[in-house]
Amino acid sequence: MTARQMELLNLVKRHAPITGEQLAEMLGVSRPTLRSDLSLLVMLGLIDAKPKVGYFVGKDYRVENAALQKLKSMKVGEAMGVPVNVPDTLSLHDAVVALFMENADTLLVVNEQKRFVGIVTPKDILKMTLGNPNAGAIPVSMVMTRYPNIVTVAPGDPVTEAIRKMIAHQVDCLPVIDPDGGKEPEVVGWIAKSNVIRLMADLTADGIIGGTATE
Repeated sequence: MTARQMELLNLVKRHAPITGEQLAEMLGVSRPTLRSDLSLLVMLGLIDAKPKVGYFVGKDYRVENAALQKLKSMKVGEAMGVPVNVPDTLSLHDAVVALFMENADTLLVVNEQKRFVGIVTPKDILKMTLGNPNAGAIPVSMVMTRYPNIVTVAPGDPVTEAIRKMIAHQVDCLPVIDPDGGKEPEVVGWIAKSNVIRLMADLTADGIIGGTATE
């Protein structure tokens, strides 16, 4: 957690309820500058927010919160899930089938060498197939977003960095790639907001998070 995020926690603890504008004024920055920091703290349950009221201490907040310390030390490799990989020659028709069969919202595309080359989403497929009855035979390589124009993380990155990237780039999930793979790296996993939520739920179940906010 950054120094500014810790300072935000302290300000909310001392002055709650407090608005984003007031926090920005106290820190001498603009309101948009704090957006990703506040979103992260809300996502972690350390602060809560109510419209027209402001921010206040979250139920999971503690000055020396054990869950926070655990989360800070966790790496993406400990929280990532198994990705749904498809070959770049897969047709759009079969890509739609894969999305439904795997209950996925994004497919990771790999080449013949099993190297990561892109991602394809339902929105990508929809753009190509609307008004085009023959689009089903088009390969996903024609519609995918190509690497390296994709936000990614590595297994050794902190989970908090993955959360920051998801918030900053407004995406729900990130491919996890081998950082030593070069121009066409190997995809080794997938981390999504659902992974993070499940991780926090596991910490709760294990008794790492508990009690009420420190007064």
